[in-house]
Amino acid sequence: MVNLFVSTVIDAPIEAVWEIVRDFNGHDRWHPAVADSAMERGAPTDRVGGVRRFHLVGGEELREQLLTLSDADMELSYCLLDTPVPLFNYVAHVRLLPVTDGDMTFFQWKSSFDTPAGRAEELGTLVRDNIYTAGIEAIRARVARRDGALT
Repeated sequence: MVNLFVSTVIDAPIEAVWEIVRDFNGHDRWHPAVADSAMERGAPTDRVGGVRRFHLVGGEELREQLLTLSDADMELSYCLLDTPVPLFNYVAHVRLLPVTDGDMTFFQWKSSFDTPAGRAEELGTLVRDNIYTAGIEAIRARVARRDGALT
């Protein structure tokens, strides 16, 4: 089993970061790997159990289900239902915490999943770099643009 944990501090208020993250179907507007996304059966983007179907920029289709979402705790979890990448039993969790010595956000993204024998390192690196790190940097850039537009 692969266990990933990525964290960073984003120089933006936690509310601004949560507004982006909590929209379970909004990742096509900020993640560089996601081309388009839609909630199945018209489900609201914050309904636990809702499924998003999306395409990566290379055309691959994935489906993910929202497992938990808490505005009070500013965290959510989801799982992969269908993916062309051999990630099995994939469950991810995103959690935000306020940084108390500034108006910043501690951002953590973690997951666990199984892979075919001999591919754990390769697929762990793929998820960490292409999904988590790229996604966090895209959120950081999006929040920075918003702050710049407001001032």
